[in-house]
Amino acid sequence: MNTVQTRPAADERRWKALGVCLAAGFISLLDTSIVNVALPSLEHGLGATEATESWVVSGYALTFGLALVPAGRLGDMRGRRQAFLIGLALFTVASLACGLASTPGWLVLFRLIQGTAAGMVAPQTSGLIQQMFQGAERAKAFGVLGTVIGVSTAAGPLVGGLLIDAVGTDDGWRWVFFVNLPIGVAAFVAGLRLLPRLPVAGKHEEFDLFGVLLLGSGVFALMLPLVQEQQWTGREKWALLPLAVALLGAFWAWEKRQGALGRAPLVDLALFSLRSFTLGALISLAYFAGFTTVFFLYALYLQNGLGYSALASGLTVLPFAVASAVGAAVGGRLVVRFGRKLVVIGLGGVALGMLGVVVAVELVPGPNLGWASALPLLIGGIGSGMTVSPNTTLTLTRVPVNRAGAAGGVLQTGQRVGSAAGIAVVGSVYFAHLANHGRTDTAMQFGLLSAVGIILVALVLAVADLRDRQEHPEAETVAEAAETVVRGRG
Repeated sequence: MNTVQTRPAADERRWKALGVCLAAGFISLLDTSIVNVALPSLEHGLGATEATESWVVSGYALTFGLALVPAGRLGDMRGRRQAFLIGLALFTVASLACGLASTPGWLVLFRLIQGTAAGMVAPQTSGLIQQMFQGAERAKAFGVLGTVIGVSTAAGPLVGGLLIDAVGTDDGWRWVFFVNLPIGVAAFVAGLRLLPRLPVAGKHEEFDLFGVLLLGSGVFALMLPLVQEQQWTGREKWALLPLAVALLGAFWAWEKRQGALGRAPLVDLALFSLRSFTLGALISLAYFAGFTTVFFLYALYLQNGLGYSALASGLTVLPFAVASAVGAAVGGRLVVRFGRKLVVIGLGGVALGMLGVVVAVELVPGPNLGWASALPLLIGGIGSGMTVSPNTTLTLTRVPVNRAGAAGGVLQTGQRVGSAAGIAVVGSVYFAHLANHGRTDTAMQFGLLSAVGIILVALVLAVADLRDRQEHPEAETVAEAAETVVRGRG
């Protein structure tokens, strides 16, 4: 393979280019959580029904998850700069359309388009980082990306609460979407100037359209009953899960056949022979299944159970958001030195912080809970920052650059599926206890304990990997692996 195709951009503007990617990533991830606090405003200002509200939230997550892998592969084949800019432009226009929507139906349609665009942008970011940076610089770049992931997800309720408080209930929901416009336009203009025009290794490869259909159908069948778990009553929806397994199994067989015939698959299954990639993806899936549910539960409990306003509810998660940024910055610097040990420490910190919130709900189950939970959320936030960015670095460090987009899409698809599954499971625990006993505080505690249990699954996986690495010290460190990959392609 030509060395020029994989050499990181020598242009010092690559750090500014990273800033462009992170700005786009911030608004696309912000929109996964910012809408939650705007649902009462949607109901009041647009006349949205519960079904519409559900699709405004879950529809975005659904199309986001569906687009990730195909968009990542398209970026590998046709150029990540072009795919990134198209996705960002579509996301910005869709945000404008969402804010101007005149009926609930139009809002849902534009929200689905917005999610698709977000799914186009996300894998290009990880692919561009792989292509522009290497070694310790790559770990640092992924550390900053981890900061953005943690902060954007946690800051969504706060930003939404501030906007609705400032604009009012009738039109506050519109500004939840309008806030994307200045950032999106600025990032697009800066991207035209700063994003590097790097050579494309797979431009002559054929796009695996049938693979896209199989994977998309499988992910759709898997995610739909999860994101609609609260809205679709009855057990019939779970019949989609065996169908999802069958479709994903057919996708796996098709991709093996593509590889055996020497054709370019949508997902290179050889990626899963890399232990770092497979285990990291599983840790990421389990962690996001536990991590994102915490904010879902917290917003429900504070606003519905304790009568907090949208702004006050958002302010309570500020310690987590700030600490997450600090933890990710620290994690990005230390991952090359400590590797998976850092992820183990981070996951332990998140579990400890969430258990602290459970204790706070028990001891201070009233309006002062926000203050009582500040320290546990601070601990959990530091742990989260030390989990997301180091795990991303460790997961992608040995992935070939010409497959970085698709690999990033697989990793982030796992995150979306994990988030949907976690909310479905933990939400069921919360609502079931609420229906049976009518006590929001104990429902909150049981829900949080369920989320902690899921996070502990990720911790067990990380500990198992750490022990294996300690028993086999000949395994490469992150830095050595990165150098090996670069030399191997040279």
